[in-house]
Amino acid sequence: MKIDLDHVLGTARAWLEQDPDDLTRGELAAAVDAASDGSGPAVQALAARFGGRLQFGTAGLRAELGYGPLRMNRVVVTQAAAGLARFLIDTGRQRSVVIGYDGRVNSDVFARDSAEVMRGLGLEVTLLPSALPTPVLAFAVRHLGVGAGVMVTASHNPPRDNGYKVYLGGDDDGSQIVPPVDAEIADAIDAVAAGSITELVRATDYTVATPALVDAYVAATAATVTAPTLAPSEQPKVVYTAMHGVGWETARAVFDAAGFASPSVVPEQIEPDGAFPTVSFPNPEEPGAMDLAIARGLAVGADLVIANDPDADRLALAIPSGDSFRRLSGNEVGWLLGWRAAARAVAAGRTGVLAASIVSSPALSRVAARYGLDHRDTLTGFKWVSRVPDLLFGYEEALGYLVDPDVVRDKDGISAALDLLSLADELAAAGSSIAEHLDAFAAEFGAFASGQVATRVDDLSRIGAIMHGLRTSPPASLADLSVLTTTDYLDGVEGFPPSDILRYDLAGEARVIVRPSGTEPKVKVYIDTVASTPAEAQSIVDALAAAVRPLVS
Repeated sequence: MKIDLDHVLGTARAWLEQDPDDLTRGELAAAVDAASDGSGPAVQALAARFGGRLQFGTAGLRAELGYGPLRMNRVVVTQAAAGLARFLIDTGRQRSVVIGYDGRVNSDVFARDSAEVMRGLGLEVTLLPSALPTPVLAFAVRHLGVGAGVMVTASHNPPRDNGYKVYLGGDDDGSQIVPPVDAEIADAIDAVAAGSITELVRATDYTVATPALVDAYVAATAATVTAPTLAPSEQPKVVYTAMHGVGWETARAVFDAAGFASPSVVPEQIEPDGAFPTVSFPNPEEPGAMDLAIARGLAVGADLVIANDPDADRLALAIPSGDSFRRLSGNEVGWLLGWRAAARAVAAGRTGVLAASIVSSPALSRVAARYGLDHRDTLTGFKWVSRVPDLLFGYEEALGYLVDPDVVRDKDGISAALDLLSLADELAAAGSSIAEHLDAFAAEFGAFASGQVATRVDDLSRIGAIMHGLRTSPPASLADLSVLTTTDYLDGVEGFPPSDILRYDLAGEARVIVRPSGTEPKVKVYIDTVASTPAEAQSIVDALAAAVRPLVS
């Protein structure tokens, strides 16, 4: 396609005039100079940065740092802040917002830009006092009773990424945004982007929250468990890593307030560092990400190794296995915490719902049935899980857990860590362990196993081609298991909006679900089954993974 050089240069120069950031302005100026002589590669590179804009969706914004409307930068963030403020004003919602940020590069800058712009538009604005976990921001939306919350974070994305996550108060009760609100906010942002951010009024008389707000989160979270059974010196030994994120100070305060011994930490990863120097990908699910934590666990003879992701809304757990540690899957942790939540609810005479995303293991539905509770599947994304009415516990297999919806309406890796410490303490007092408790779960509910296959693509059109191929040539069997039913969520399924998801229910209580990733250029396949023994279940999962891999390659 022929590139209109004058249009590209004009658009880039207009952007340059409004960019308040010295770094991105310098990079863009150099790119404009390089493209001005019509050099092919330079023109193409510049056109690629101005060939669209970041889409504001149900995950807000998330992208690599850099200049232009397709990257995260101060212009894009300012436009987003002004658009969100105008949405709140135009829809008659409460004109107040709380803003948080993590330790990533420019998170604090983006947060202050947002605070100044939203205050300039007349909103009551509260900025959190320092870099803090996402769950603290989610808590603050409800605790302060504001109209919206903004968290500047890219969670567990690669180091050069940043993002902008939005929560709503009022009837949304502190949950993340969902359609059609995301589209309405996107329209408001587009209206702002049609002009220049230099026309926006800024104000600095916003409120900076005091440490009392964090103290309130700590107290509310600590109260979600009972006091430890064992003395600190007798409790299971724990190693903790913040993975260069912002979780440690808040997690330590929560553990202490609840009466648990302070964990041994991974010193190389305990302080916030936006460069993430010891991990190539700061996601506890990624191979190698927990290597330092496991090495620390071996050195101190730990019973548990726990990891928060950089904004501490997710949790990973590893337990001793042979001469090393085994990281539990998100489903395994979800089973144990869901079982615990169900037992606790029934003991307290409560009714309610256990919920999980549809790509999470069906094991939770058996737990709910056993305890006379309701169960609900949701679309992927915690914004759906957190909105389930009468929710007692919710999780998604991607390491997200909500153990007390009365405190936070989002996944919370700190409260989940506390609940696991409490469980480990109770088991140790009874002469048991997490590993033995997993065996007890299999004996009680069945031996469930899960697996994943993921195909990363360079060309995004490949994702559509893979999904189209599966729809036009659906498999009749996988790994010698007959496909009993095929469900295409694009066709509309009761209780779900149309979604690009395919589900295959197989003979022998096996299940395969295929969907494009919502945050990465991947097609993801989720495999689940249940059998008589864990080994048999895992064998079925492995066979299905081998059968599915060629279909999504």
